[in-house]
Amino acid sequence: MATESVFPPTPKPKWLRVKLPVGQKYTELRGLVDKYKLNTICASGSCPNMGECWGEGTATFMILGNICTRSCGFCGVKTGRPENVDWEEPEKVARSIKIMNIKHAVITSVDRDDLKDMGTIIWAETVKAIRRMNPKTTLETLIPDFQGSEKHLDKIIEVAPEVVSHNIETVRRLTREVRIQAKYDKSLAVLKYLKEQGLNRTKSGIMLGLGETEEEVIQTLHDLKDAKVDVVTIGQYLQPSKKHLPVKEFITPEQFEKYEKIGKELGFIHVESGPLVRSSYHAEKHIH
Repeated sequence: MATESVFPPTPKPKWLRVKLPVGQKYTELRGLVDKYKLNTICASGSCPNMGECWGEGTATFMILGNICTRSCGFCGVKTGRPENVDWEEPEKVARSIKIMNIKHAVITSVDRDDLKDMGTIIWAETVKAIRRMNPKTTLETLIPDFQGSEKHLDKIIEVAPEVVSHNIETVRRLTREVRIQAKYDKSLAVLKYLKEQGLNRTKSGIMLGLGETEEEVIQTLHDLKDAKVDVVTIGQYLQPSKKHLPVKEFITPEQFEKYEKIGKELGFIHVESGPLVRSSYHAEKHIH
């Protein structure tokens, strides 16, 4: 009798195993997050670097709800009809940062293509509220593309976060499959516009392991440099669920080191490149 051969999924390599977060600062922050029901991406996204970042006094907050109007093939955030805008959210986020005594905050959001302003009013008000309540806290805003609208991008530029980040996510060839409603050239144009309007520091991130070639990754680094980007993060894509795009390859730490070296040779101010790197990793170091 013939038996079916069942291939188990490729096990994660040893370099992707994460130490459990420990330390007094982490324990304190975890307690505060639970007690006040604070919404950090670090906890809700089960980020592998949560212990290290929280130990450094850095945390990431997601605004404008947790339902996205886009359905990217790599992202674990739910897609659908978003909830109504919470106009008290800027104050809530600012209060969370104060309670947690965060030194450097990263703010991100779902895409809100359903809103006329794409959420940029809440974005600007959140930055202002954080500044009022936490004058010593530095800020990075990890923004969507706002459909490339300069009018909407100007709202972010006006409040001048220390770092403005927008992720290109993948190489040109894979963009349609990975990011579906986003466009590679539009993301580059957004990054270039931000820098040309006088922002201090711009940043972008790439995930690897989706089937890209080394040549394509290097070309993406060149494209980001041409868009005047200052900081680049490069990390391993991990599949959030079986419904998402599969991991085609686990990139070795040596290959990540090679990309870091190439990025530095191209003249980026900072390059974070490694299997566990996420776009907010070492974010507090990307200001200077």
